[in-house]
Amino acid sequence: MRSSGNVITNPSDHRPLDLVLLKTFVSVVDKGGFTVAAEPLHLAQSTVSAHLSRLETDLGCQLLQRGQKAAVPTPAGERLLIHARQMLRQNALAWQDVQEQRLAGVVRLGIPDDYVIYLPEALSAFEARFPGVELEVHCDLSVELVQKIRAGALDLAITTRQPSSPGGEVLCREPMVWAGATGHDTHYRFPLPLAVSRQGVCIFRDRAIAALDAAGMPWRIAYASPSLSGLTVAVRAGLAVTVLTPSMLGTGLRRLGREEGLPTLPFAEISLHRSPGRPTEATQQLAFQLQAHIREKQGGQGGAASR
Repeated sequence: MRSSGNVITNPSDHRPLDLVLLKTFVSVVDKGGFTVAAEPLHLAQSTVSAHLSRLETDLGCQLLQRGQKAAVPTPAGERLLIHARQMLRQNALAWQDVQEQRLAGVVRLGIPDDYVIYLPEALSAFEARFPGVELEVHCDLSVELVQKIRAGALDLAITTRQPSSPGGEVLCREPMVWAGATGHDTHYRFPLPLAVSRQGVCIFRDRAIAALDAAGMPWRIAYASPSLSGLTVAVRAGLAVTVLTPSMLGTGLRRLGREEGLPTLPFAEISLHRSPGRPTEATQQLAFQLQAHIREKQGGQGGAASR
């Protein structure tokens, strides 16, 4: 027997935890709510709520904090979340082993730093589905990722399609937009201060400058950084404006355009590149996962793009 708070419980009285309920719980936490978790689970919202209620009843404790907009676990919920992920992972391994369909090996994926904020959900889903596969993520600029693909140093790469290297499978298109800080009028400064990446390796930089030159608008490089986080810090501080895509606009940033006197920008194309040679089954499965995720996001919010 052991003590749980003020209640003494007997291990023999514990019922096995239901993996279906645990999967629902993990999905609600990961998605941030009952409604958004219902669709990928192919359940009604009322069923999701019922699953959580039943799990809380079985465990005799509250798993989610009440009164929160997002699904925030309680301390007990956080502890359960760790075990739930382990149990679901082991369950997937058991199915694959018994059916002799287990995938193993290493898959090397290249993505730009900017794109890390957009793909975690897809990568997490892949690891949950194929826990025997070791996923290695390498971040770099699109131009350099394409070079690594051609050299066989990566298995897959998601990049912004470059004029100098137009290969790969186009997954989606998204407009480039000017971005400035909320509460700042940086876009009215003369010459226009820009926050951009390195020269010669960033299509966003090249197209921003080309558009300004074509419109006869003076500009200067006020801030240079190879990463999205570095650029957005400068923009949020009102030091410069930059070029992003709608899916990359975060807190403290606002979209600028013709009404603010800035020229129209072209679209960006997102491509999937594969290493030469015959891919492993694990590599093919990750490619399918990324294709589905990006196209789903495109349908839901008008596309996605990165540098």
